[in-house]
Amino acid sequence: MNNSRLLMGMTVVFAVMAGLMVLLALVFGDPVPLFVAAAFGGASYLFWYQGSGKLRQSLYERVEQRARANNGRGGPGRADGGRTRGGFGAGPREDWTPPGGEGRWDGSGEQRGPGGASGRAGARVAARDGLTDAEAYATLGLDPGADQADVKRAYRKRVKETHPDTGDGDEEAFKEVTEAYEHLTE
Repeated sequence: MNNSRLLMGMTVVFAVMAGLMVLLALVFGDPVPLFVAAAFGGASYLFWYQGSGKLRQSLYERVEQRARANNGRGGPGRADGGRTRGGFGAGPREDWTPPGGEGRWDGSGEQRGPGGASGRAGARVAARDGLTDAEAYATLGLDPGADQADVKRAYRKRVKETHPDTGDGDEEAFKEVTEAYEHLTE
């Protein structure tokens, strides 16, 4: 399930509960449910803020601003134009691009992976280039339809054989095995 959908669902539930508490406070003339409604309302706002991607975007922008500020310490009168290099909090360099490329954020708060797919699963789908179940089973040396325990066992065995740190390991084969395992365990 997509985490943003889960958070939006929780937002709706908490907002409805806040509304019910306000209604109870009005019906019974008691101010105590208003305090509970305020807590539910605050929680629903936080869920919405996280689920919409605005929290992630504002944090990312704040980090960028701090990095630019840390990188520009020293003032314009310095011989190097006020720019410092290296050291604690040096920040990004001029040729730096955000992780995932410039088009990673489309303005809606939705993170885009390669090929325009959203989220982590979308990035895996795009990176996979159409790996079929049969190809994944063949890569792990299994018959199609093997259960999850067999897939896990075969993956561990193949990883030991293909890991680049072993004597006869192969990085490409290791990536293929990992990709096949991820495809079968989604």
